[in-house]
Amino acid sequence: MTARIVEVRQDILKKNDLLARALRSRFEEAGVFVVSLVSSPGAGKTTLLQRTLAALRSSLRVAAVVGDLQTDNDARRLAEAGVPIRQITTGTVCHLDANMLEQALEDWDLRALDVLFVENVGNLVCPASYDLGEALRVVLLSVTEGEDKPLKYPTIFGSADSAVLTKIDLADVVDFDRDAARQAIEAVRPGMDVLEVSSRSGVGLEAWINYLQAMRTHAFAVGTH
Repeated sequence: MTARIVEVRQDILKKNDLLARALRSRFEEAGVFVVSLVSSPGAGKTTLLQRTLAALRSSLRVAAVVGDLQTDNDARRLAEAGVPIRQITTGTVCHLDANMLEQALEDWDLRALDVLFVENVGNLVCPASYDLGEALRVVLLSVTEGEDKPLKYPTIFGSADSAVLTKIDLADVVDFDRDAARQAIEAVRPGMDVLEVSSRSGVGLEAWINYLQAMRTHAFAVGTH
C-alpha cells in the first residue's frame, strides 16, 4: 500500500511538472512576469499583495490569482486595488497546482499583462511540491510566527527564491530576533534574498517594489540570451 501511494504521488507531481513547464513557456512567450506568494495562514500575503498591486498599477499592467479553500474574501479585498483578480476555490485541497492555474487563466489574454501574482493557499507544506510555472517564488514569514519556521519547514523555504519578513513593525513587541530568523533561512537556503516589510506602516514597501521590478528586468534580460 505504501509503495502504491508513493507511485501515485510521483505520477501526480510528474504531470504537474510537465504542465508547469508548459505554463512557464506560455508566460515567457506572453512577456508576463509571474510571482507566486506562499506562507502559512495569517502571515500577511493578502495585505502585502494589496499594497503591491496598488503601488504597481500606475506603471505596470498587473493582475492576481488568489487561491483559498473557501470564500472569495481575499479576492474581493484585492479587487479594491482596481486590477483584474481571479479566484480559485480549492475546497479541501491545501495548495494550488498547475492545472488549477491553467484553468483559471484559460480565457485570459496574458499579453495584456506585465506582472501576474499568484497567492497560494495558506500552507507551508503542500505548496512546496507544486511548481506553478512562476518566475519568482516568494515565501513570507511573519514575525509573530517565530524565528525557527524555516528550520521546521525547510522544503518550502528551500524551494523559494526569496523571503519576506512581514509585520516587521511588531518585531520588538513580540521579541522577534531578526538575526536568528536570517540565520535559520540561511541554513536552509544559503544566499537567499531576505526583505523586511510592514504592510501596515509601509516600512520596507519601497524596497520590496524595487526588488520586484529588478527581478522582472533581470528575468527578461536573461531570457533574451
